[in-house]
Amino acid sequence: MENVLVMHSDKVSGERISNAVSQMGHAPTIVHTLAEGLQKARSTPFAVVFLEAHLPDGSGLDIIPKLKSSGYSPEIIIITGFGNPDEAELAITNGAWDYLEKPVSLEIIRLHVARILEYKAEKGIKKTPIALDRKDIVGDSKRLDDSFELLAQAAQSDVNVLITGESGTGKELFAKAIHSNSRRAQGNFVIVDCTALPETLVESVLFGHARGSFTGAYVSQDGLVKQADKGTLFLDEIGELPLAI
Repeated sequence: MENVLVMHSDKVSGERISNAVSQMGHAPTIVHTLAEGLQKARSTPFAVVFLEAHLPDGSGLDIIPKLKSSGYSPEIIIITGFGNPDEAELAITNGAWDYLEKPVSLEIIRLHVARILEYKAEKGIKKTPIALDRKDIVGDSKRLDDSFELLAQAAQSDVNVLITGESGTGKELFAKAIHSNSRRAQGNFVIVDCTALPETLVESVLFGHARGSFTGAYVSQDGLVKQADKGTLFLDEIGELPLAI
């Protein structure tokens, strides 16, 4: 049994959704304002929220981020009587599961609840336990926990990883943590400072060269890519490289 929150200004419509949820064996809670809904969401682990787009005390779309960051991260289904493409796009961009126009059939309501719970169950099975070597990364927050979950997923794979963020946010620390928690942890962690990579020597620095391949090449030299083989190559500030490189 899961908790489902119904935030709807119309009591009849709210009860209709609530009854459909109850018939599935779940526990619905009905509220009629944004304030009531947020209060409930902070104290109860709701798996699904049916949220009317326009409630008496404001726009439901404005509180999607607050509901998602409540600690229980419910999936949110927006319900509206006046479909609007821009509003629909905003809802999905803000993290809503779907955007439904009235009238919404009970079959659709039950289908969405079933799919969301199936998705959450599968996600729970696949979710990587956060038991990481955090290296020098400090802090404790929901946003950081989400980042660690992505870090754990990246560390288990061999995919290329793009790390973005402003200067000083710890991109290199996250790169090292991915390396340290991966199957390549015993290999080299090779840092390439792309801001100091000469355009004329980029091929030689990255891929190495054979003796005599150009003037001054007195010995054969492995490139940084080869040095990082079976380890991790970290291209720091790759966005600073000229497009040709």
